[in-house]
Amino acid sequence: MTLRLDPRLAARGYALRYEPEIGSTNSAAKEALRAGADRLWVIADAQSAGRGRHERGWASPPGNLHASLALAAPCEPAKLPLLGFVAGVALIEAIIALAPDIASRLALKWPNDMLLDGRKLAGILLEGESDPAGRPGVIIGIGVNVAHSPEGLDQPAAHLAAKVPWITRDSLFDALQKAFAETLTVFDEARGFASIRQRWLASSLPMGQRLRVKLPGGTREGTFSGLDAQGALRLEMESGPVTIVAGDVFVLP
Repeated sequence: MTLRLDPRLAARGYALRYEPEIGSTNSAAKEALRAGADRLWVIADAQSAGRGRHERGWASPPGNLHASLALAAPCEPAKLPLLGFVAGVALIEAIIALAPDIASRLALKWPNDMLLDGRKLAGILLEGESDPAGRPGVIIGIGVNVAHSPEGLDQPAAHLAAKVPWITRDSLFDALQKAFAETLTVFDEARGFASIRQRWLASSLPMGQRLRVKLPGGTREGTFSGLDAQGALRLEMESGPVTIVAGDVFVLP
């Protein structure tokens, strides 16, 4: 299979820009959004300056998926972070469509990661940007370890080819673009987030999973007890339940 945009999505306003090598697909998508692009996928074989959350480097060798989607004013500004859940649902459902036998081995981890057998398989990075009219938009960066697992991370990594070698970067993007378009339609400018939230929870780490959350003021440990209506993490601690809106989450044995 070759990398291509589905013609049905092109008719709905989606577009695809491919680069053999690029600094960062997110940076390129930002520039495009500032210039007036909307629903534009930017994909590269390799990135020389890929990044994750908090400006961490993201290993970007050929064979893995490095994709960013520019969306101009997809919802009111306060709701833009919810699009990370849209991306997570679309990605895990795309992988399961290609390899249903590994569904039980995949899990979404709050806020924007996906695990395979407990190891990091994919990450999602949201960055804000405005269109030419000054309306807030968002760049959704999606990195998936398809052919290779990076080393030197703060947690163990996995890649799809080790478990399902028939999935390629191109076949994964083909499934992802369709799943994302469907999920974005359900999201409906955040009016459908309750449905997205339920789909996310159906594919998340199990309730009761022990977690450690790194916060600017320290760490908290407890068990996963779901999401609130705004997508914040619910953590059950010995001292009682807490709600966390931002932090780095690590799975404990």
